[in-house]
Amino acid sequence: QVQLVESGGGLVQPGGSLRLSCVASGFTLDDYAIGWFRQAPGKEREGVSCISITDRKIYNADFVKGRFTISRDNAENTVYLQMNSLKPEDTAVYSCAAEPRSDSNCRLLRSEYDYWGQGTPVTVSS
Repeated sequence: QVQLVESGGGLVQPGGSLRLSCVASGFTLDDYAIGWFRQAPGKEREGVSCISITDRKIYNADFVKGRFTISRDNAENTVYLQMNSLKPEDTAVYSCAAEPRSDSNCRLLRSEYDYWGQGTPVTVSS
């Protein structure tokens, strides 16, 4: 069974950090670009960051501004999102998604991703 499972979300104060994990099962991430997306209450899902199959390409949304770092460990079939300097506006459900690719590229286009996790909630509040 193909599955992506996120973890690491929670409640954090403004300025704090969280590290999200996305573990794949039922398939290997080697041939997939991975994206992190988020959806805040009442808003559309938006792309956060993506990483290509060979780490040669990382793309971040403008609002990331050096605060978030995406990385992958293919041996562990896991992708991470390190989030620092969190702001209340970062509050959302964060989901990872996998897109099969044959090149070293990635884009934050939701329609291109085949597999999605259920998401992990992140709340930034004092």
